[in-house]
Amino acid sequence: MDLDVVFLGTSASMPTAQRAPAALLVRRGGERLLFDCAEGTQRQLQRSSIGLPELEEIFITHFHADHFLGLPGMLKTFALRGREETTLTVYGPAGLRDLFARLQPFVGRLPYPLALVELEAGETLDRGDYRLEAFSVDHGVPGLGYALVEDDRPGRFDVAAADALGVPSGPERGMLQRGEPVTLAGGRVVTPAEVLGDARSGRKLALTGDTAPSPRVVQAAYLADLLVHEATFSSEERERARETMHTTAAEAAEVARLAEVRMLALTHVSSRYFGPELAREAREIFPETVVPRDFDVVEVPFPERGPPRLVKSGARPEAAEPRPPAAETL
Repeated sequence: MDLDVVFLGTSASMPTAQRAPAALLVRRGGERLLFDCAEGTQRQLQRSSIGLPELEEIFITHFHADHFLGLPGMLKTFALRGREETTLTVYGPAGLRDLFARLQPFVGRLPYPLALVELEAGETLDRGDYRLEAFSVDHGVPGLGYALVEDDRPGRFDVAAADALGVPSGPERGMLQRGEPVTLAGGRVVTPAEVLGDARSGRKLALTGDTAPSPRVVQAAYLADLLVHEATFSSEERERARETMHTTAAEAAEVARLAEVRMLALTHVSSRYFGPELAREAREIFPETVVPRDFDVVEVPFPERGPPRLVKSGARPEAAEPRPPAAETL
């Protein structure tokens, strides 16, 4: 099953000519999960090769305007497109319902069901073969990060072992692959352990939203395949980062090192930076660092198939204007 992260908005508080404010789209199989919805997010989707999907779930990290200001327009667009029956669920920290009460005069009445779910750190949303975990961040206001954690998968099926045990081709082998024992015609019971290799790890993503460096993020992101962490400033602005409860590129890299993640993607980039300077700073501590631009994609394969991979302009339509050259590879 494919899993990737589409970077729709990678700037800090305000948009620039090249970067929109915060928004990420996680695609897992046919699911589309939007994390944060800054000003212009629906246009970013429409400009991308994805288009604006009929989203069913949106996750807000906190209630600073550069993370939710695109919601009213997106909700109205869904209404104008004739959406009626499909529920849209918006998740966020405490205060979400109060926020929507304040937005009501701008949103008006919607023809489709809207569900608001306030989460606390430590809560888990069970999705069958994966779960979404809300975790604490340190930004001075109610805020959450989110981790997508897949269940471990059964080991590889050993066809030769199944043949030797007399397991016929058909439903019995499917049962064993699902972890269920099988009773053969002669009465022998074959257990999954006899025909399956060691369990294979699922994948893990950790998305922080805005935060100062935090041991709670290290814990939540431990052994993640991909950590998306804000890096609003370089180390030269360490004091400014501390005052505003943001993170420098070096500090985010240290979080990634301690969490032993496979790849670090830096986002929420201040307009004073282009990106390469933050990448250089972070790579001195954590070499597997990238600084995506808008419409870049990070693909996250199953661990046995290789590490995460940055696909530049992976969600940009071919007909779109070319990106200006970067000073170096991010």
